[in-house]
Amino acid sequence: MAEPFLIGDAMTGGYGAADILHGCTIAVERGQIAVIVGPNGAGKSCAMKAVFGMLKLRSGHVLLGGEDITALSPQARVARGMAFVPQTQNIFTSMTVEENLEMGAFLRRDDIRTTLEQIYTLFPVLRDKRRQAAGELSGGQRQQVAVGRALMTQPSVLMLDEPTAGVSPIVMDELFDRIIEVARTGISILMVEQNARQALEIADKGYVLVQGANRFTDTGAALLADPEVRRTFLGG
Repeated sequence: MAEPFLIGDAMTGGYGAADILHGCTIAVERGQIAVIVGPNGAGKSCAMKAVFGMLKLRSGHVLLGGEDITALSPQARVARGMAFVPQTQNIFTSMTVEENLEMGAFLRRDDIRTTLEQIYTLFPVLRDKRRQAAGELSGGQRQQVAVGRALMTQPSVLMLDEPTAGVSPIVMDELFDRIIEVARTGISILMVEQNARQALEIADKGYVLVQGANRFTDTGAALLADPEVRRTFLGG
């Protein structure tokens, strides 16, 4: 069986002397959606940050396309095709929507207009508001700017930390629809989500973490159908 496109394998690490992750493994195939869920304090965001190089590992490895990138900085991982959208402070509020998107292309030396048009096609409201300060947008629209700016790097992997935090159910459904569209273009999506049931509905692979370790790993559909997962983590 082929290796996943991106894998954080047997990751143990944390901040300072305390380990938050304990042998945690997270992987995503090319063009698929992998979702990390679990209770508060389970280490979900830490697992994501470890894969992106923002949390130091004491043991374990991160591989991208078969290459060991464990020692690379987050900036170097961006240059290798990884994009990370944090939960908060993920846009430049004083800049316009279009200026935010252009900032996402800072590493590029080619013509970005085609990619910009793709973002506006994916998120039509951003085209309408492209001259508006991003700080004036709604929470859901800000998330679209943040995702759009990450996509301007033309990543092979898009990592999203709680992309639907604080948005309405309608906006959440719309964001998930757009995430599915992005995956269909061949980009791998790795996502941390509190809205576990809805996230697993769109997930090719799901990881349930508890205290920094894998508790359940399966397809999204299988986890939704698992009685113990439903009872313990999805409210029945």
